[in-house]
Amino acid sequence: MVFNQKRTLGAVYGFHRTLGKPESAREDNVTTPSHRAAPEHTHPDDVPLLAALAALADPVRLTLVRELAGSPEWSRACGSFDVPVGKAALSHHFAVLRGAGLVEQRDQGPKRVNRLRRAEFDTRFPGLLQLVLRPDRPD
Repeated sequence: MVFNQKRTLGAVYGFHRTLGKPESAREDNVTTPSHRAAPEHTHPDDVPLLAALAALADPVRLTLVRELAGSPEWSRACGSFDVPVGKAALSHHFAVLRGAGLVEQRDQGPKRVNRLRRAEFDTRFPGLLQLVLRPDRPD
């Protein structure tokens, strides 16, 4: 993939088109690609309901959210999740969760650690996380 430096990474990967613009994204903000570029985070207040529901509808992303909900904040690195996808797909799933305002990430040494933005997300969508975090029950 060839990067055009006039486009933000969000535009390259389509985050802000489908999930709202990240907090740090501005039209005049040019981002150059980097292996360890800081992730862009979308605040839950900027996320439409359909984008939040779409992010939670995928089984892999739902597994990531449920595992993060059961873990202390900043204790889970991206590679520590037991999901049946490769590294590139896992990176994509985390990007969607970040774009939906569900996950915040930061670099901690060579690892990128995660936290579920439960309080912020519950303020925007009261009760939604509580519903999706319930154990599945056969109806």
